[in-house]
Amino acid sequence: MNTSSIERLKGVNPILIDILISAHKTSPHRFEIPRDGGVRTTERQQELYSYGRTDLSKKKVTNTDGVKNKSVHQSGNAFDIFILLPNGKASWDKKLLTVTARHIQKVAKEEFNINLTWGGDFKSFVDMPHFQL
Repeated sequence: MNTSSIERLKGVNPILIDILISAHKTSPHRFEIPRDGGVRTTERQQELYSYGRTDLSKKKVTNTDGVKNKSVHQSGNAFDIFILLPNGKASWDKKLLTVTARHIQKVAKEEFNINLTWGGDFKSFVDMPHFQL
């Protein structure tokens, strides 16, 4: 992972960081951590919650407001990823995310005995870049 991604994981549960580092080495697709992909403040969580609600030009990105309903990002028990394409552009392509997510989950289970939850498996609000303990 690049230096920016490592910095974005500051405060994230160390086991999740270990999983990411290990999975990154053998991942079928290169992945990185987006700007809000690690720990979030309450203020930032509220801002993200407003997307698609107060600013209708944006798509909803979360169902947790950060106050009444805390995000696992606030506790450091979650991370988000994006796929970095060979041309250097970020991608949230469903197929690429799915293959990469299953790889990360496999590494978590086989190397760390952790059942990592992937947001692509959520029923009510599918969140494909998201993972949590």
